[in-house]
Amino acid sequence: MSWSARLAELGIELPGVAAPVAAYIPAIRSGSLVFTSGQLPFVEGSLAATGKVGGEVSPEEAKQHARTAVLNALAAVHDLVGIDSVVRVVKVTGFVASSEGFTGQPAVINGASELLGEVFGDEGRHARSAVGVAELPLGAPVEVELTVEVS
Repeated sequence: MSWSARLAELGIELPGVAAPVAAYIPAIRSGSLVFTSGQLPFVEGSLAATGKVGGEVSPEEAKQHARTAVLNALAAVHDLVGIDSVVRVVKVTGFVASSEGFTGQPAVINGASELLGEVFGDEGRHARSAVGVAELPLGAPVEVELTVEVS
């Protein structure tokens, strides 16, 4: 089964590529790897939420925002090389705008990791970092970068 067919089976439609908010491109290919820029939880051109996780944004809400952000990363991959050229997910780096004392970053970024597992199965298993930060662009609660191997 192709990845595009798997997305359809799951009822997931990739969004349009989020417009960059600064001087960068959404994704770039180097050899057999595609690296995405950090993707925020944009939905139809607007941030789905702003605020710190563990404060204004609950960890459960932030997990859903990480899922949205990784869908935006997949959209950037698809726009560059086509989703069906993905061989495997290599690495996810997740950033969580964290309120003081919040230490649940791994559970938040599971929103991205679990979606990749749903879509790509064993080829979606990946290395990962989940980092707490003081602030993210535009006040976003999460940001996700994706590295995939492509054919």
